[in-house]
Formats: sequence, C-alpha cells, structure tokens
Amino acid sequence: MAVYDAVREQTVSEDDHDLAELRGRSARMAPHWTAPMRSAPAPVPPSLIHGVVVSPASARLVDGIGAYGV
Repeated sequence: MAVYDAVREQTVSEDDHDLAELRGRSARMAPHWTAPMRSAPAPVPPSLIHGVVVSPASARLVDGIGAYGV
C-alpha cells in the first residue's frame, strides 16, 4: 500500500470563527430565546387516582426512605 504525504492547506472562510466570537454571538442571542415560565401543575384529587397497584415490598421500600416516608 502506498503512503502519500499530503499537505493540508489552511483556508479561512466566513464559517471559521474563534470560540470568543461564538460565545459573544450566543450571549447576544440568549435574550431572544428565553423559555416561557411554567406554572406548577395543579394537584390531582385522590378521587381521580385509581387503578394504581403497589406491591407490599415496594410500599415498604418507599416507606423506609426518609425523604418519602413519614
């Protein structure tokens, strides 16, 4: 197999930008892309929750975790 040395020519085009320029452009565009504020979802009344089955082992596991159990 022949091996050829190739000289890669560096070309500068409009698409080549440095990181500082890219960050500056992103910072200027950021206010245009703000996400709308979301409100907290409304709680679901217990009467609408039905058909959920939890095994006793899973219930004990969640009950034993301090952040979830009381």
